[in-house]
Amino acid sequence: MSKPPATGTPEPLRRRLGVSDAVVIGLGAMIGAGIFAALAPAARAAGTALLPALAVAAVVAYCNATSSARLAARYPASGGTYVYGRERLGEFWGFLAGWGFVVGKTASCAAMALTVGSYVWPDQAHAVAVAAVLALTALNYTGVQKSAWLVRAVVAVVLAVLAAVVVAALTSGAADTARLGLGGDAAFGGLLQAAGLLFFAFAGYARVATLGEEVRDPARTIPRAVPLALGITLLVYAAVAVAVLAVLGSDALGRASAPLADAVRAAGVPALVPVVRVTAAIAALGSLLALILGVSRTTLAMARDRHLPGALAAVHPRYRVPHRAELAVGAVVAVVAATADLRGAIGFSSFGVLAYYAVANAAAWTLTPAEGRPARAVPVLGLAGCLALAFALPLSSVLSGTAVLAAGACWYGIRRAAAGR
Repeated sequence: MSKPPATGTPEPLRRRLGVSDAVVIGLGAMIGAGIFAALAPAARAAGTALLPALAVAAVVAYCNATSSARLAARYPASGGTYVYGRERLGEFWGFLAGWGFVVGKTASCAAMALTVGSYVWPDQAHAVAVAAVLALTALNYTGVQKSAWLVRAVVAVVLAVLAAVVVAALTSGAADTARLGLGGDAAFGGLLQAAGLLFFAFAGYARVATLGEEVRDPARTIPRAVPLALGITLLVYAAVAVAVLAVLGSDALGRASAPLADAVRAAGVPALVPVVRVTAAIAALGSLLALILGVSRTTLAMARDRHLPGALAAVHPRYRVPHRAELAVGAVVAVVAATADLRGAIGFSSFGVLAYYAVANAAAWTLTPAEGRPARAVPVLGLAGCLALAFALPLSSVLSGTAVLAAGACWYGIRRAAAGR
């Protein structure tokens, strides 16, 4: 249990990413998805309890991030919780975590691509989405370091515009702190459902762990990068949520299709509206880039263990990236983005990702103090929080998520039986 995983002698990826690179990749994955995709549906579910729901999501995310960071430092290999579950709990739990991650995040990739299309060219959203997927897949193919630099630029632009939105909203005459609310008559179930939807926005810190094989000095870098990325994101989310709520209130926010654009318009700064729309598309691109990176690395790890076709485990001899896994993920996401309406994908993705982190917390519980185990309360609270938020999601998300996990478990059982194990 104390040794890093041994998976034969697969060809390693190149370690290029430092702390700042890892933090930026996490920020790119979280901020793009959360601010522009999750606030409105969360407000519909939570009503006046939006800010408490954000706090609940942040606590669960912190526990998951802490457990993941300790495990990633111990097992610095591509695959994230797929590797941790396999090494600490057994092959089945690792497979189930990896299956939930790949399926859920593939849907998230398509949703982010469609978000780009809806902001850039609404009448041709599917075509733009496919073009975005193909372009970013080609970028990832040439090396993760170039991808990290692009994400850095995207994060800088998004943070600058979000800062402008917060200042414009909070300094306007339309702002009223009475609209913030602290729960009021909101139902507890609605608060939990909103927290589950907002968790979708926090889940990007996993990108740091799934890139563990490409991080320099992972035992030091990962435990520093994960909480830094999560902490910065929480501050941004809280500031934007307060600003938008102060101007729109929870009812108008819940009805908004473009809440940040509506907020600056209500604040009397219409010139910011097109800037916000362009930034939303840029943020979704940054999130899509980081999501494709994470899904392809988990696909690589599962292919190395033959849970997915072994051909996907190949590493490009020049660029040192899992090029076949990246091409396969890009192709699947492009097909889904071209044919599906994935506005409901947030709930489906949240269910799969919460299941993924439930396995991570269970795996962290098994660490010894010498292996860097977190305080016992962290994985316990993380596991309980993941289960509570997952089953508080809309019923359609729970049913579809459960069906996908069950299908994965059946596939695992069939493979085991065919292998005679």
